[in-house]
Amino acid sequence: MSFYYLPFIIVTTLVIGFGTLFIVKQQTAAVIERLGRFHSIRNSGLQLKIPVIDRIAGKLSLKIQQLDVIVETKTLDDVFVKLKVSVQYVVIRSKVYEAFYMLEYPHEQITSYVFDVVRAEVPKMKLDDVFVKKDDIAIAVKAELQDAMLEYGYDIIKTLVTDIDPDAQVKAAMNRINASEREKIAAQFEGDAARILIVEKAKAEAESKRLQGQGIADQRREIARGLEESVEVLNKVGINSQEASALIVVTQHYDTLQAIGEETNTNLILLPNSPQAGSDMLNNMVASFTASNQIGEAMKKQNEEKDNS
Repeated sequence: MSFYYLPFIIVTTLVIGFGTLFIVKQQTAAVIERLGRFHSIRNSGLQLKIPVIDRIAGKLSLKIQQLDVIVETKTLDDVFVKLKVSVQYVVIRSKVYEAFYMLEYPHEQITSYVFDVVRAEVPKMKLDDVFVKKDDIAIAVKAELQDAMLEYGYDIIKTLVTDIDPDAQVKAAMNRINASEREKIAAQFEGDAARILIVEKAKAEAESKRLQGQGIADQRREIARGLEESVEVLNKVGINSQEASALIVVTQHYDTLQAIGEETNTNLILLPNSPQAGSDMLNNMVASFTASNQIGEAMKKQNEEKDNS
């Protein structure tokens, strides 16, 4: 007879064993009820309970969890915007009882507080301020949640405003404004660059003219010095200053004609260029020098008479 009862004994033993022993995972807390009432909280590891009398009412994770809440609200400048608020929270080890029994739906409770705070803070700000002061919004949400959820056994680790999404038309308008501002700045830079090029070009031209004028002045100075030396040489051989000057002018005239004749592609025409041009030029210069000397002598005589009187 005992042989026939052996399977029953084995099955009964296994059922009692499995009903008595249970394992709680790491970072998890198990709530044990005895005859429908709270009995104890079991932490990670191998645990015992009385079959039929004790039961595992539930388990709570002690890891940090994250809840993402999307809130749609209106800003001070009447722009509808969606904010994504990420709430990181954890069950307090010493308050597993409160977290399990006092709050049935913690996610809904947290979401309600997030909605309440965001819809109280954002309508006080303009859209640009929402982007700038998103950390202030996150701090306000955390402060409100921390005070409200602590008594339920939940600790708020951190709250983050991870996304701000205005209406599509508003975003398009903001992009157009940004593009216009960038085009304006680019135009200003291009204008400054063009102005700098004009100024530098003008400076370069002015410097070129200055150097060119200086070169012409130096050239004329050297020509005058050469003429002076030529007149001195002619004076030494008995030719006076007027005749020497006339001779030099005639010589330069014919030198110019010779230079023009050597260039086949020249477009320069020297006027007058007739054969008697040289003699006419010489006569005119001699006459002008004579008249100039006579006027000078007359003025000198008048000044002497004035001084004597």
